[in-house]
Amino acid sequence: MSRLIQTEGPGKQRERLCKAVVLAIRELMKQTSPNTETRDLAAFIALALSEITQTIERTVTPWEKRDYWVKADRFRSEWAWTSSLSERMRAAVLEDDWSQVAQIAIQTGEKLGKVQVSERHRMGTPWEGAWQALLKEQQGD
Repeated sequence: MSRLIQTEGPGKQRERLCKAVVLAIRELMKQTSPNTETRDLAAFIALALSEITQTIERTVTPWEKRDYWVKADRFRSEWAWTSSLSERMRAAVLEDDWSQVAQIAIQTGEKLGKVQVSERHRMGTPWEGAWQALLKEQQGD
């Protein structure tokens, strides 16, 4: 079997996920009442924040091998919010607590305030099917 070469590092993946989350938050804020798209959007935000958390660990592992402990700890603390907001969003979506979902989306948007996504992006709708993926992940636990 040949080696798998990953062309997208954790930093690039994190950047792409942050842009997708910002886009999902924009769409979520346009929703007037909960429906299937709203569930997909909120579930996508929860899942994407969880993936961002995983990229943090992949980023700091090489730093720790080189004894850059301070840099690794600073980076972890800078992104620590992703894990807590992901768990809170996941719980709120599964409980259909839409006021909490809106509140967490706003907090996430504030954290990602510097991320810019153009109106003519080519990301499409990455949140489609996220609700089912979240349910499947929940059943697997």
